[in-house]
Amino acid sequence: MTHHRPPTPADPADHPGHPARTDPAALRGPLTARLDAPARAWLDRALDEAAGHPGAHGPLSVWEPRLAEAARRCGTEHADAARVLILHAARADTAALDRVYRQGTADERRAVLHALPHLVPGPDALHLVQDALRTNDTRLVAAALGPYGARHLAPHDWRHAVLKCLFTGVPVDEITDLGRRAHGDTELARMLGSYADERTAAGRPVPGDLHRVLALTAPPPADGTGIDGKET
Repeated sequence: MTHHRPPTPADPADHPGHPARTDPAALRGPLTARLDAPARAWLDRALDEAAGHPGAHGPLSVWEPRLAEAARRCGTEHADAARVLILHAARADTAALDRVYRQGTADERRAVLHALPHLVPGPDALHLVQDALRTNDTRLVAAALGPYGARHLAPHDWRHAVLKCLFTGVPVDEITDLGRRAHGDTELARMLGSYADERTAAGRPVPGDLHRVLALTAPPPADGTGIDGKET
């Protein structure tokens, strides 16, 4: 019987259409197909307006109020994608993203986090990810661990973010590149083991996701074979 490695969390990239993991050029078509005519017209105007006034202009860019309107105009289920498209069309720089994040609602902050991998190539906006990870808003925590956080968070901060997901109930499937970053991470394994021991000692259940992540920290057999000598 072939030995199989434990199941691993699904990569969120497997779910097409996510605004942080889908190129904006590929995001617009499916979004507009789901909108009614008034919403499509509003989005087209908002994107044209954003493209015509890129970056940051004065204390408030003309496209920023459109971010607040997105849920009302496009529906809450499509607002994240609409906001990300507006931010991308405006080529929002780090200063503009910081302002929208600081002054915006939780929904607008989440959209900024989703937009980071499309707009900021380096770690200049990492402070926004770190701020989101300090909150108790599970939606912001999940968004902070998208592609941008996966790319730029230091190992120490990333490990603690994974533990925070377990503390707060954020599904680990939300963590981009979890398998890659957890692979062979003995320090993460130690932290997970300590957390599991604390829960057990207190008579509390250990989250099932903890075992899933713990399985990821173990490297495969050195020769690539299973316990019966067959290839995995």
